Parts: sequence; structure tokens; C-alpha cells
Amino acid sequence: MTEGTKEKCSHECEWLFGLHAVQSVLKTSGSKIQELKVQKGRDDQRLRKIINLAELQDIPVIWVLRSDLDALSNGPHQGVAALCEGAGVQDENYLFALLSCLNRPPFLLILDGITDPHNLGACMRSAEAAGVQAIIVPKDNAVGVTPTVQKVASGAAEIIPLVVVTNLSRTLKQLQERGIWIIGAAGEAEQLIYETDLKGPLAIVMGAEEKGLRRLTRENCDILAKLPMMGLVSSLNVSVATGICLFEALRQRQ
Repeated sequence: MTEGTKEKCSHECEWLFGLHAVQSVLKTSGSKIQELKVQKGRDDQRLRKIINLAELQDIPVIWVLRSDLDALSNGPHQGVAALCEGAGVQDENYLFALLSCLNRPPFLLILDGITDPHNLGACMRSAEAAGVQAIIVPKDNAVGVTPTVQKVASGAAEIIPLVVVTNLSRTLKQLQERGIWIIGAAGEAEQLIYETDLKGPLAIVMGAEEKGLRRLTRENCDILAKLPMMGLVSSLNVSVATGICLFEALRQRQ
């Protein structure tokens, strides 16, 4: 193990904490990790796996006191921290360049004002698993990629591009001009998501926590669809609903 560091990040770097989050990034995007800090005195099996993964990829491993990690994390860290290049936050130009070079029908997720980092992280994890090519969010009134988002996303934040747009309604219209069908999830819709054709060029739009889709966003959707609700609870957590909608689309697209 070495106390050196890799060449400085070409992008902004952030500290990522926790056994599961660090291990996930090591497995999927190890080249983005610059160094690992590990708590002295810890030698459990999960931590050993993380250290082995880091050494295989020539990532410096630095042993530190627990108090050092406490100060660095200001929260739970489970004895490990990784200095990681920030996730790939992109803009509209990237989005339309991506769409121009896809060799399969577009499959996008649009999040209209998600403000809870746990929800964004969970949505990113589901989107990456379902094969979504990019996530689109508005610039204002939405959470960005934070250490909490990265931890919950379990490696997905370093893989799937997050496209931040200044005017979501305009972006929806531009996607429609490219033949992409915009499906908005809304509890007041008459059509079920299971009755909706999700096989072609597609963008699924999910609303914010508690508030749902904004008026302009709703008006720019081609179709509104809902999930069936059989119990007394009127709605699902947005990350849960997102996962259901994305995997119904994946089922149809396969």
C-alpha cells in the first residue's frame, strides 16, 4: 500500500463514503477513484475486498484514524472513503449529441424537480439498471449530484449521464421534434402504465415529491399514465414509482 496519490483529477473530485458505495464504484468505474482512505484497526472481510479491488487497479490506499474519517465525512463512513471524480453532469448539447449517435431507440428518464438526494440516487440506480441512456433534470428547484446521491446510487452516478437543462418545457418539445414519445406519470391519468406502448423512442417523466408534474411539464407530455393503486395510500415514493415504470418499459422493449 502506498501513501502517494494519483495525478490530480481532471474533473471536480468529491469524497464518497460507505462500504457498499465505494465497492460499487470500484467495480464499475474504478478509474475515477484517485485514492482510498481506510480506518486503521479495521480488518473485516468486506473492507479487505475493497482494498484488494483498489490494489488491483493501482489506487493508493491510505490508512487513517477514525477521527480523520469522522472529520472528513461529517456522518457515517463505515471506515472507508474514496476520493472520486464527480459524476458526469452534462448539458443540452451533450444530450442531443448523444441522441444523434445512438444505435438503438432512445430511452430517457426525466425528473421534474426531485429535491431529495436519496430519491435522486435511487432513481439513478434504477435507471442505470434498466438501460436508460440519460437522466434529464431542470437546472432550478432540483437536487444535483451530492455525496449522498452517489452513495445511494451505488455506482450509477458515475455511469449514467445527468443532463441539466435550463428550460425543461423547451427540452421536451425538442425531444418530441426528434420523434421521442413523452410519457408523463400522473395519478389523475386515465390510462395505466401497463396499457401504454413503451417500446419506441421514449422519455418517461416523473414528477417531484408530493407535488407531481408541474403544469407546463404535464401539458408537454404526449400521454399521461398512472400506476394502479389498490390500497388506501394514494401514491408511491417517487423512486419506487420510477423503478416500476422503467422496468415495465424494459419488459416491453425486450
